[in-house]
Amino acid sequence: MKKPVNNKAWFLVLPVFLLVAFNALIPLMTVVNYSVQETFGDNVFTWAGVQWFQDVLRSDNFWNALQRQLLFTFIVLAIEIPLGLGIALTMPKQGFWVSVCLVLMSLPLLIPWNVVGAMWNIMALPDIGLLGKAINGLGINYNYTRQPVSAWFTLVLMDVWHWTSLVALLCYAGLVSIPDAYYQAAKVDGARRWAVFRYIQLPKLRHVLTIAVLLRFMDSFMIYTEPQVMTGGGPGSATTFLSIDLVKKGIGQFDLGPAAAMSIIYFLIILALSWLFYTLMMRHQET
Repeated sequence: MKKPVNNKAWFLVLPVFLLVAFNALIPLMTVVNYSVQETFGDNVFTWAGVQWFQDVLRSDNFWNALQRQLLFTFIVLAIEIPLGLGIALTMPKQGFWVSVCLVLMSLPLLIPWNVVGAMWNIMALPDIGLLGKAINGLGINYNYTRQPVSAWFTLVLMDVWHWTSLVALLCYAGLVSIPDAYYQAAKVDGARRWAVFRYIQLPKLRHVLTIAVLLRFMDSFMIYTEPQVMTGGGPGSATTFLSIDLVKKGIGQFDLGPAAAMSIIYFLIILALSWLFYTLMMRHQET
């Protein structure tokens, strides 16, 4: 006999769901309103249709910022996912050092984003910063305030330091949830370390890795505070990502129509790419 399902618990979640939906829909409706109208101040609006969307899609600044955003996201994902998984594999599973490792891995995640940018800004200064002095001391010409390559290197290094812990903690939680029976069976069969990782740990971590990839993709694709505090989008426009370009257009230039259209396009890009990532990873798991 099939056990009846009690769905009354959903009523406890309903108020939170309605509150979140309300807080999300009101700003979205405002942005959509501005994206199809032109305002001249004094709360006077004229219909603009899809003009702002066309202007954004025809803008070279938009496509250049999108390319920089995609490149940055690809680089940090390629580094943080394998590195976080490797750290999780080396962390102890029991004993005193488990708590120590978990606390140390959590510390970077507790630091506010603007503080992270300011901290690395000071540390990477070529004249007085610890990192800048160390790199220049090795005979490498390093100045992130003037050299685009150095600015990119510093931003990637900062993001890896800040967010690899999240991937490591997620992977570690997945690893400790694997039953010991799998490892005992592998030991009886004489499986080597690589075989255990490939046929036991990695398949069990696929859902966790899917979550880690999606979280890190969305966050890195929307990164704003750290590069804004550290480089301000410079030198030149070398680190002007989509988020920085959007804020400059909306707040700096006060072009509300184009900024609203750009934010909607920005949102749709994130939504489409997140759906693509999720679909490909889940399809791979099913096969």
